[in-house]
Amino acid sequence: MYLSPSRIEQPLLASEILRDNPLGDPHIRRLTVYLPPGHDDLPDARYPTVYLLSSHGNTGPGLLNWRPWDTTIKEQLDALLAAGRIAPLIVVLPDMWTRFGGSQYINSAGMGRYEDYLIQEVIPLVDRNYRTRPHRDHRAIIGRSSGGFGAITQAMHHPDIFGAFACHSGDLYWEYTCLPGLSRMHQQLVPYGSLDEFIARIPDIRPKNSAFWDLIMTVCWAAAFGSNPQQPRGFDLPIDPDTGALNDAVWRRWLVHDPIRKLDTPACADALRQMRLAYVDVGAYDEYQLQVGARVLHRKLEALGIPHVYEEYPDGHRHTDYRYANSLERLSKALR
Repeated sequence: MYLSPSRIEQPLLASEILRDNPLGDPHIRRLTVYLPPGHDDLPDARYPTVYLLSSHGNTGPGLLNWRPWDTTIKEQLDALLAAGRIAPLIVVLPDMWTRFGGSQYINSAGMGRYEDYLIQEVIPLVDRNYRTRPHRDHRAIIGRSSGGFGAITQAMHHPDIFGAFACHSGDLYWEYTCLPGLSRMHQQLVPYGSLDEFIARIPDIRPKNSAFWDLIMTVCWAAAFGSNPQQPRGFDLPIDPDTGALNDAVWRRWLVHDPIRKLDTPACADALRQMRLAYVDVGAYDEYQLQVGARVLHRKLEALGIPHVYEEYPDGHRHTDYRYANSLERLSKALR
């Protein structure tokens, strides 16, 4: 029986990598770390680690916030441990927020080096200061929506760092994920006069309605996938500013980041073959049609002979954090 309860620590990390980032976002970030029950009773115990990436419009510490008819990530973890569904583990919720509502967890000239921040600063800090098992076989990365994209992308890029991943309703298959927003981008920018004016006014725009969130998501993608250090804003506009039509040259650069297409790169496919667990799930009624991308990914993984778990469930896209229980239970076994 555990004597000490679970607890949250939130140390500050002064990042040299994020210092002077292009958007002027804070370089001092609060790192949120979940320590399991009994952590304080067993000074010699060491734990596997799970890095949990939030969806666009949220960030690590935000996953602790109360929501009606829902549970926080801490409450989920406590319940899973109490039920014996998972073994004790450390869960890290990094802050990857930007002025554009997120970073897509990759390096870009338009937002900053958020992939380097995670790999070179966050993970070493956690392994230095907490009783982790600092090996890829005991370290996983998971996320939902944009966080799901980040999880599978980081697993592809860093199989030496992560030994397992879970992609919940991840951004996949850019034709369905990104093109709808790109087709509306020109019209949505009209009230602001230009993209630069919209970016300047982001903090003060009221109301932040569905059109705002639609546009800010597209701008975040543009900064991440259309990165161009030669441009004053650090990225290329993905549409023609006069007609609103798709800029084919920029669009082709976006496609390189689609995890489904990244599987055509032998190194990325080989990285996923090294995973102790590759987990993908999606709601069958996803409002953004991300179930299509998940199905395409599933079939491609099968064709490549990459072992994985694929699940669809009867729900949409929003408020599906409860699905973390399914991946965490499997990850806990894989990381032992």
